[in-house]
Amino acid sequence: MIDQGFERRSAAVTEMPDELRHDVRLLGNLLGQVLAEQGGEDLLADVERLRKAVIAARRGEISADEITAMVAGWEIERLVQIARAFTCYFHLANLAEEHYRIRTLRERDAEGKVQRESLAQAVHELGHERVTELLEGLELHPVLTAHPTEARRRAVVTAIQRVSGQLTEYNSPGRGASERAENKRRMLEEIDLLWRTAQLRSTKLDPLDEVRTAMAAFDETLFRMVPQVYRSLDAALDERTGTRPPQARPFIRYGSWIGGDRDGNPNVTARVTRDTIQIQSEHVLTALETACSRIGRTLTASAQFAPCSPELRTALATAVDAHPEVVSELATRSPREPHRQWLLFVTARIAATRRRDLDLAYRSSAELLGDLRLVQGSLAASAPRQAYGELQHLIWQVETFGFHLAELEVRQHSQVHAAALAELRTGGELSERTEEVLATIRVIGWIQERFGVTACSRYVVSFTRSAEDIAAVYELAGYALGDRAPVLDVVPLFESGQDLANSPLVLTGMLDLPQVRQRLADTGRRMEIMLGYSDSAKELGPAAATLRLYEAQEALTVWAAEHDVKLRMFHGRGGALGRGGGPANRAVLAQAPGSVAGRFKVTEQGEVIFARYGHIAIARRHLEQVTNAVLLASSPAVGASTAAAADRFRGLAERVATASEQAYRALTEAPGFPEWFGLVSPLEEIGTLRLGSRPARRGLGAPRSLDDLRAIPWVFAWAQTRVNLPGWYGLGTGLASVGSLDELRAAYAEWPLFNAMLDNAEMSLAKTDRSIAKRYLALGGREDFTHQVLEEYDRTRDLVLRVTGHTRLLENRKVLSRAVQLRDPYVDALSHLQLRALRALRTGTPSDQERERLSTLLLLSVNGVAAGLQNTG
Repeated sequence: MIDQGFERRSAAVTEMPDELRHDVRLLGNLLGQVLAEQGGEDLLADVERLRKAVIAARRGEISADEITAMVAGWEIERLVQIARAFTCYFHLANLAEEHYRIRTLRERDAEGKVQRESLAQAVHELGHERVTELLEGLELHPVLTAHPTEARRRAVVTAIQRVSGQLTEYNSPGRGASERAENKRRMLEEIDLLWRTAQLRSTKLDPLDEVRTAMAAFDETLFRMVPQVYRSLDAALDERTGTRPPQARPFIRYGSWIGGDRDGNPNVTARVTRDTIQIQSEHVLTALETACSRIGRTLTASAQFAPCSPELRTALATAVDAHPEVVSELATRSPREPHRQWLLFVTARIAATRRRDLDLAYRSSAELLGDLRLVQGSLAASAPRQAYGELQHLIWQVETFGFHLAELEVRQHSQVHAAALAELRTGGELSERTEEVLATIRVIGWIQERFGVTACSRYVVSFTRSAEDIAAVYELAGYALGDRAPVLDVVPLFESGQDLANSPLVLTGMLDLPQVRQRLADTGRRMEIMLGYSDSAKELGPAAATLRLYEAQEALTVWAAEHDVKLRMFHGRGGALGRGGGPANRAVLAQAPGSVAGRFKVTEQGEVIFARYGHIAIARRHLEQVTNAVLLASSPAVGASTAAAADRFRGLAERVATASEQAYRALTEAPGFPEWFGLVSPLEEIGTLRLGSRPARRGLGAPRSLDDLRAIPWVFAWAQTRVNLPGWYGLGTGLASVGSLDELRAAYAEWPLFNAMLDNAEMSLAKTDRSIAKRYLALGGREDFTHQVLEEYDRTRDLVLRVTGHTRLLENRKVLSRAVQLRDPYVDALSHLQLRALRALRTGTPSDQERERLSTLLLLSVNGVAAGLQNTG
C-alpha cells in the first residue's frame, strides 16, 4: 500500500531491480493490510495522504507549508500512529534491500569469476608467493563496542529477523503455491507483531544487556562465518583445499569493549567486567561443544577404512584409565569408530569446561587444540577429506575464539588514573572511584589466571597527553596486586589535534618506562596505539580531522621505523561519516604508507555491528573486502603510489586542513552556538532514548560547549535535522582555499585519502536536505548561524561536484543513490512530524501531559528517521 509511490518516482525508480521492487511491494502491502486492520481504513488513508504530499512536495507540486498545515491538523495520537507506520515501513524496506544484497552476492558468486575486492582477487593481483609472505603477520582485529548508536530495540530487531526468515522461504525456488501462501500468512503475522511491538525502550540498558546483545551476533553469525573466510583464502591459495593441510592460518581476532569500557560510564564496574568474560566464555564453549558434537556424531568412519594412529590409540587407552565411565559408554555406542569416540570424548570435556567440572575440564584452549590435532593427524593418513574439512573449521574456530571468545579491553580516562594515584600516594582514605580502579586491575588479573593473558591485557588510556599517563596505569597495578600485577599492554589513545601532533613524543617517553621495555622484549617489539576519529572530527571538523589523522599516521610510521618498533594502529572509527565511518575497505587503502603492514584493528560500533554481522553472507563479504584491502595496502607497489601522491599534494592538504578547520571553528566556537544547537535539534531528547548504558554527555545540564558533548549525540542530532553537518562542514571552504580546480581534481584522481574524503562528504551531502534543514535551523532564532550553515552547504556541494566531475550527488554510486533517493520523501514525512513536536516543545508552553505526548512523538520520529537514514551516530 504505502510503497506504491516508489513506482512513480524519477529515474531512480527505473533503476530499481525487479526482485527488490517485488519484495518492497509485498512487504509494503502487508504492512498496509495490518494498518487497516489495527488502525482502521482512516489510519491507512492518513498515512497515504502524507506520503503522497511529501512526494508531491519533492516534485514542486505543493509547498512544505501545506504539509506543515496538514500535520498541524492531526491530533498528537494520530501523529504517533503515523510515525510508527513510517518507521515500520523503513524497517521492512531495509530488510528488502538486505535480501537483495544477499541475492546479488550469491548470484555473483555463482558466476564462477574472481570477485572484486575478494580474497581471491587479492591473491590474483599480488601473487601466491607475496600473499603467503603477508600471511605470516596478517591480522584483522575488529573490536565490538557498546557505543550507543543502535536505535532499534532488540525486540524490534528479532521481529524483523522473523519476517526475514519467512521472506527467504517465500522467495526460495521450487516453493509450491500452498507453501508460499503459508509463508505469506506468517509474514503478515510477524508484521502484525512488529506493528504491536513498542518501538521505544521503556527501561535503560545496563552494560550486561549490551553484552548479551553482542552475543547474538556471535551466536548467529560470527562463529559460523569466520572459518568460511579462512576457507575462502585457502581455496584461493590452492584449489585442493580440504584435502591437505591448510595454507591459510587464522588471522581474525575479535576484541570487545562491551563490559570493559568505563570511560565516562560509571555503570561499567569490575563486577560487570568479570561477569562479561564469563558470559562470553559460556557462549563460546557452548558453540564449541555443539560443533564438536555435530562433527563427532557424523564421523562414522570405521577403523577398517580409516585406521587409527598409534598416538590416538594410546590417547584413547589413557582416557579409559582416567575416565572409564565416560569413554566406555562412548566405545559401546560407537564400536570400531575410534575417531568418533575421541571427538565425542572431547565434546564431553568441553561440556565439563563449561560446567567448571575440574576433573574432566580442559585447562586451556591450547589443550583442546592438541586433542583436535591428534584426531586430525590420525585421519590425515587415510581420510584426508575428513581431516581437513569440518574438523579443520572447528580447529580454526578454537584458534580464533579460544575459551574467551573476544579479547576484553579496558578503557579509562587519564584524569581518573591521576586522581586515583593522588589519593593512593597520600595514604588517606580512598574514594569509591579509586577503589573501583584498583578492583578493575584485580579483575584483569583474575581473567588472566582463568583464561590466559590473551583474554584481557590491553588497557586503553583516553586523553593520553604524556608518557606519565601510561606510567600511571602500571603504578596503579602495583598498588592493586603488588608483585602479582597482571600483564598489561597499556595503549595510549590520541584524540585531539594537539595530542595527535604530539603522539611521537609520547611514544618516545614510553620507551623509558621499564614495563614498556619489558613488553617490547616479550612481544618481539610490538606496540599498539589508538587513534580517535570521533572527538578529533568534533573538534577540528571532518576535513581537517581526516588530514591531521593521516599526518599523525605518517609521523608514527617514521617513528616506529626509527625505533625498531612494530607499531599497530588501532582506529577508533564510528559508524557515521562524521565519526570516521564509511566503507571500511576504502578506509584501509587510504591509510598512510607503511602504517598497515598487514595489521588492521578497528572499532565496530552500535548499528554497524548488526549492519555488518547481521547476516552470514554480508559478514563474510565485509571481512573479505577488508582483508583484501589490508593485503593490498601492505604491498610495496600500493604503498609507493600512495606515498608519491601524498608528497605531491602535501601543500594542498595543508591549505584544505587549515581553511576548513578555521571555518568549522568559526561556527562551533561562536558565542551562543551550543545553546542554538540545542534548540534546532532533538539533542536533549536523544539523551532519553535509552540507547545504551553510557551517559550522553560528560557533565550535567545543557552543554556549554562541544567539549561537554559526546561525539555520538553530536552526530546523531545533526542527522535528525537533515543537515548532517559533521560529515561535510568546512570542506567547501577548504577546497575553495586551494584556488586551482585542476589541482583538486588531480588529488581526487591520484590520492586515495583525498578521494575517500570527498566521496564520504558526498554521501553526507546526499543525505542532507536543504529545504527541510532550513526549517530546523529556523527554530534557533539565529539567522546568522542559519545563513552560515546553508552558505557552507552550498559551497561544499558545488565544489565537491566540480572536483568529482559529477552532475549530481552520488552519480557514480547507483546502489547508494537509489537507496537515498527512494527513502528521502518518506524521511521527509517523519521530519515534518518531528518538526511539529520540536516546534511545540521549543517555542510553546505545553502542559506536562501535552509535553509527554509531544516527547513520545518526537522520540518515535527520531527512531524512524534513524531507520530511514540507516545511521545514527
